[in-house]
Amino acid sequence: MKKIVLTGGGTAGHVTPNIAIIPTLKEMGYDISYIGTYNGIEKKLIEEIGIPYYGISSGKLRRYFDLKNFTDPFRILKGYFQAKKLIKKLKPDVVFSKGGFVTVPVVFAASKKKIPVVIHESDMSPGLANKLALPKATKICCNFPETKKLFEGKATVTGTPIRQELFNGDKEKAKKFCGFEDDKPTILIVGGSTGSVAVNNAIWSVLDELLSTYNVIHICGKDKMNTKYAGKKGYAQFEYVKSELPDLFALADIVISRAGANAICELLALKKPNILIPLSLKASRGDQILNAESFQKSGYSYVIDEEKLDDKTLLKALEDIEQHKEAYLEAMEQSKVSDSITTITTIIDSLTK
Repeated sequence: MKKIVLTGGGTAGHVTPNIAIIPTLKEMGYDISYIGTYNGIEKKLIEEIGIPYYGISSGKLRRYFDLKNFTDPFRILKGYFQAKKLIKKLKPDVVFSKGGFVTVPVVFAASKKKIPVVIHESDMSPGLANKLALPKATKICCNFPETKKLFEGKATVTGTPIRQELFNGDKEKAKKFCGFEDDKPTILIVGGSTGSVAVNNAIWSVLDELLSTYNVIHICGKDKMNTKYAGKKGYAQFEYVKSELPDLFALADIVISRAGANAICELLALKKPNILIPLSLKASRGDQILNAESFQKSGYSYVIDEEKLDDKTLLKALEDIEQHKEAYLEAMEQSKVSDSITTITTIIDSLTK
């Protein structure tokens, strides 16, 4: 039986793509193990699906001053030696890394043992952890043509593995969940895992105008719901949703979203016309801006810079989406990354023969 070690952690975005490929890897006959942090979000998510999980020490390399910069290198070094022991014990034929700082010692340990490493880079511009790990990669999977050009010979544009349950949503369940009683088209707003004050305020500033045409589903983020609009007909707001998300996607005609790599790849796979509002440089390293620009260039998305987000730009964006919806759908239909799980698992399997 072929063996594979999956690694990735720190955020859900570094775990869910790994979870998405696990069923296919099982069908292909792989014995699967997972290496992550001791108590990160990945531990709970992976143990819930019954995959053997191994925790190692992990640190973070920061570009800014922090006292932890003096201690974290020792945690990373400890993690490297722990990863070496685990690689020796598990004897994988291949390692698949989704990113996050915990993956760096795993990738280095696998490379030291001459074990093939496949790294998935979600963003157009690699983060620091993957910048360190990518030189050790045998193959690189990425979401954007621009990223492929940086690693010609190693890289393939695959898209991000999408959880299959997202494709199985039920519109009627969503309508019942939201309390909608008519058949207006629906806008779904997703402001990221913690919500977005800027996006929320922009929506509320035009809510009455939106409700004259649309039903509105608004995922606001923890502690960000607005009691002023509670019970308003055609408007459903939630702090967050989990199992209901596939149903909400099925009902949505237009999605307004941040531009995290996993989120936008889900929108592309689901063929949802969308408006992207990427995090500004004030709050990020700019990866969402680059992601959004690439999707706009490919014709998949309408983009609003956060600094320019207001009632006028939001309504203009919705007008553009409505006028050119067929063009957005056609561009997404022509995308070559619709079967990312098959493409990625085929790349993984090619390295074990």
